[in-house]
Amino acid sequence: MSLRIGTRGSALALAQTNKVVGMLADRGVEAETVTITTAGDTATGVPLHAIGGQGVFVRALDDAILRGEIDAAVHSMKDIPAARPAGLTCCAVLERDSPADFLVHEGSLDAVRVVGSSSTRRRAQLLRYDPSLEVKQLRGNVDTRIRKLREGQYDAIVLAEAGLQRLGLQLPGEPLPTDRFVPSPNQGTVAVVCRDAPAVTEALAPLDHAPSRLDVEIERAVMEEVGGGCFTPQGIYCRDGNLIAEVLALDGSRWERIERQIATPGEARECGRALREKGGDLIREAYAALGLKP
Repeated sequence: MSLRIGTRGSALALAQTNKVVGMLADRGVEAETVTITTAGDTATGVPLHAIGGQGVFVRALDDAILRGEIDAAVHSMKDIPAARPAGLTCCAVLERDSPADFLVHEGSLDAVRVVGSSSTRRRAQLLRYDPSLEVKQLRGNVDTRIRKLREGQYDAIVLAEAGLQRLGLQLPGEPLPTDRFVPSPNQGTVAVVCRDAPAVTEALAPLDHAPSRLDVEIERAVMEEVGGGCFTPQGIYCRDGNLIAEVLALDGSRWERIERQIATPGEARECGRALREKGGDLIREAYAALGLKP
């Protein structure tokens, strides 16, 4: 059968989708790429939380699947919200790439004073590392962010190392250690979402990497129990069952953390509930700062 694979139009989204199409071709499955514009791609002048969070990148593609315009869509898994529409399934999780953040800077690290990032998590973790830093909003695709850095609007910017690798970009800087800059849940992972129909799921299922799926399912279980979405700074990372999960104040001045060995998503949910209880004040403060209710 021939599949229609939906994607955003950014260079990174297209690179991820081309990888999936290539993997399908290796297995004798024909696929064509369909580019779809999302609200997150057009509204680049405002913070993500103001237009609905990371889920804005997924919603348009979900709708296109449900309308029958495409059979499946490729996403950075960290963009996929916890609540999913009926009729869709995550049919494949690709083997995970680097989960780390990458600090891009062209001068001395000691000279970095202004850092660009639109992520509340990255902002809080950077300020925890160095409270004297100024963290300024930065939106746009990878090329736009790099251009703004080179124009001198920032001394450094933070990008996902996996994205740079997928684009074949080698930039000056260094990856940030995942024990101190705990990644966003599912960062570095590509997922394929499709219509929940046997003909489609069976064609895509061979792309699934079981160990990566288990780690990201553990992270998502913690994330769902903690809540807070992109409004609350939180890092959740699991590798081979070794879980680190934390919730931070928006200014990085306080945080709560859990580190445990986890075998199942059920155990992960227990950790998530424990972290939510420990970090409840931080979650409520983050929502209050944005004029929202948790």
